[in-house]
Amino acid sequence: MGTMGGEEVAISNKQIVLKDYVNGFPKESDMELKVTKMHLKLPEGSNAVLVKNLYLSCDPYMRNRMSKPSSTAAYSESYKPASPIRGYGVARVLESGDPKFKKGDLVWGITGWEEYSLITFPEGLFKIEHTDVPLSYYTGILGMPGMTAYAGFHEVCSPKKGDCVFVSAASGAVGQLVGQFAKLMGCYVAGSAGSKEKVDLLKTKFGFDDAFNYKEEQDLNAALRRCFPEGIDIYFENVGGKMLDAVLLNMRTHGKIAMCGLISQYNLEQQEGVHNLFCLIMKRVRMEGFIAPDYYHLYPNYLEMVIPLIKEGKIAYVEDTAEGLENAPTALVSLFYGHNVGKQVVVVAHQ
Repeated sequence: MGTMGGEEVAISNKQIVLKDYVNGFPKESDMELKVTKMHLKLPEGSNAVLVKNLYLSCDPYMRNRMSKPSSTAAYSESYKPASPIRGYGVARVLESGDPKFKKGDLVWGITGWEEYSLITFPEGLFKIEHTDVPLSYYTGILGMPGMTAYAGFHEVCSPKKGDCVFVSAASGAVGQLVGQFAKLMGCYVAGSAGSKEKVDLLKTKFGFDDAFNYKEEQDLNAALRRCFPEGIDIYFENVGGKMLDAVLLNMRTHGKIAMCGLISQYNLEQQEGVHNLFCLIMKRVRMEGFIAPDYYHLYPNYLEMVIPLIKEGKIAYVEDTAEGLENAPTALVSLFYGHNVGKQVVVVAHQ
């Protein structure tokens, strides 16, 4: 591991760093590849975990962390300019000061966008026990996005057979899973996406009953009425803005809305308002925001449910893979233009 004459030798560590805070849509040029030196050894007495990163996850919430810190409440801090970007990833343990992990263990959790990371908060790491599925799945279906879909649909929405379910950004990492969980429960499911290819994927691969390309719809309210002539029981919200406004008009009495994300608003300096909130009162609709970490105590239950579904081929999962750390900025930026099809993953190393 880089020793010479008994002394530890520093090795090079490629990193993706944020150059400065971002306004508007992020660009590849907002980030840069840097090469630093580091010793692959834990500081004496440290309870940190030293890892080699294998896969990195690109997620919409990361855009908020690229903005200048504000007084607005946030559930995750802004990145620091000139420091490596941080996000969910899969890694192999090289050395551990935490008794829960040992050399050779595979883990998923928050790590750095770099080849090697010193994780000083190992409490946020999950040991990977099931290795008979692709490791990259722990950036998605078996990681934070999977838990987001599971918690938002099953815990926040309390679905029942026969419910009419609408999912926006339905071909993304979370949406594709919500739709399939709903179908497995016997719900009617429709989704929106941003291209013909994605709409076809929803209907042919993920089993949605109906889907539409929101970019081709002049009237979102009419599109929703077409898909849901009797209204929507459950809306899994990933988009916000005009889509949320149209959905509010189409909710059924005592419907539920799980507020997962608002990707249409993340790059706007002046966010759009919502005009149809009175529908929440008229129809007694419950709208609830949530984040996956609040439900991580249910992760064992989730694995118990989803691993058999994966192995039996009862759930489909699509990844969009970028090879190499140097391609991570392009992969992240592509999320906000809808270029990715499925879960966006960056491969740093295969082993």
